Amino acid sequence: MGLIKATTSSISQGLGDQFKEFIVCPEIEDNVLIQKGYVKHGEGNKNPSEGIITKGSQIVVPAGMAMMIVDNGEITEFSAEPGTFTYDKSTEPTVFEGGFFKGIGETIKTIGRRITYGGQPAHDQRVYYVNTKVITGNKFGSPQPKKITDEKYGILEVTFFGEYAFQVEDPVKLVASVIGANAKDTITYEEVVGSQLKTKFVEKVTYAISNVMRNKKVSFGDMGLYGSDISDEMNTCLNESWKEKYGLVITDVAMGDINLTDESMKRVSRVDDAKIFSDASMQSGLMASASAEAMTKAASNENGSMTGFMGMSMANQTGATMMGAVNQNLGNQSTSSVGITNDSGTSPKFCSNCGAKLTGKFCSNCGAKAE
Repeated sequence: MGLIKATTSSISQGLGDQFKEFIVCPEIEDNVLIQKGYVKHGEGNKNPSEGIITKGSQIVVPAGMAMMIVDNGEITEFSAEPGTFTYDKSTEPTVFEGGFFKGIGETIKTIGRRITYGGQPAHDQRVYYVNTKVITGNKFGSPQPKKITDEKYGILEVTFFGEYAFQVEDPVKLVASVIGANAKDTITYEEVVGSQLKTKFVEKVTYAISNVMRNKKVSFGDMGLYGSDISDEMNTCLNESWKEKYGLVITDVAMGDINLTDESMKRVSRVDDAKIFSDASMQSGLMASASAEAMTKAASNENGSMTGFMGMSMANQTGATMMGAVNQNLGNQSTSSVGITNDSGTSPKFCSNCGAKLTGKFCSNCGAKAE
């Protein structure tokens, strides 16, 4: 038995009068993954047999759908090529792949061509359609804080939310896994993805985010720019539970936001502050900015600008002392780069994370391990 591409390009109700059965996919909602085909019996078929597809019947495959004929639990035909086909039992089984479905014939062989549903009559033929369009707008989020590893800030606890898109890559695997003893006519993606697969998805998001941050050398705040990279990581993480079992792949992940817990926010602030105050050039910039702001405020002092500048002069004396320390720090950093040694005759070491002088195996300023 096999499928032969019909010569006519017309897909109308009139075809139902010319062939014994005319099988179409009914109009479906966006969230439907699997739909049983609807059989229209032509006027020429006065005594139709339910569950039987007779020779000469027409089967329509819409764009964005894959079709398969299941004969007593065995997949006998498959097509993801849009068009109208004539069912001919005298020909050999045929696989019209179409689209990106490569090697679907091997999948049919691998699963033994069998779909285990019971209770069928002596002979039962069914047509199933699988939605192969990309399904978007699937929301995800972390109900509890998750740990991610940031190259700059270390281990952080975050909450996040976003949306992902997925697609059926292997319709045969999906139907073989989902169609059971009590096969339904319509199966939505909520019934397939459900709580179990969604839970597995959220579990792997944190792992995927950490991997992308490490591989791309970026911090957590930039993850919104790496949706495709996160998608690739997710497909690797979910290969067994999503792709191998159900034939599903993640096509895109859009991170809505990543929020730090209070403790992680404090950690980020400490590291940022340590970075600023260990960098002498940044210290000079801060002092210059503070001086400019002080001059502006002094000039608008309500007791007179001279009073303001007198106060500023006193502040400048303190600032000069601080700037002297800053300049000395700059000099120390400069000379350390050309090999200045300390009293013991060895070159001093500085923290690679915050720049502070090291006195042990861990930085006393930011806690980073000495390298």
